[in-house]
Amino acid sequence: MSSTAATDLPQNDAEQLVIVGQLPAEGTPAAEPLPTVAEMRLPAWFFGFEGVLAGAYDILHAFPAAWPALLALLAANLIVSFTMMRKRLKLAKMLWRGKGTRKVAFMLLGLRLGSHALLAVIGVVLTSVLVHLLFALVMAAVTVSLLVYTQKTALRALVEAGKITA
Repeated sequence: MSSTAATDLPQNDAEQLVIVGQLPAEGTPAAEPLPTVAEMRLPAWFFGFEGVLAGAYDILHAFPAAWPALLALLAANLIVSFTMMRKRLKLAKMLWRGKGTRKVAFMLLGLRLGSHALLAVIGVVLTSVLVHLLFALVMAAVTVSLLVYTQKTALRALVEAGKITA
């Protein structure tokens, strides 16, 4: 092999990637790679936080002394959201701006108020601890299900728009 051929070869991995076209040449700003769906997807424990908070009204009716634990859980949820899940805040902002998320929030509020109003009309009052816990579980399950659905829809839309990669 001649000496000129050896100098034409890339000297390191960065030069190899510039030649292949994966990195910009020196002096040009590097474009940030798009996040993946896996990076943007909310972790399962986040939905647990949201489920407990969705059932908080009935949890407090069942166990009035639980309010400090629920406040601590709310604080932990906020701290984790703004620290560990910093990258995902962009997704959260997009979700809250979306019509679908607002629709889900109004549906949950309607379910909460409507179910209590319907029970009052038919003469059923939620008084026992067990009934409040069951109602909290239902609200938590519905909330988590709707959040998972909304997340899947939003991530699919972001992939189609080219803002994240699959």
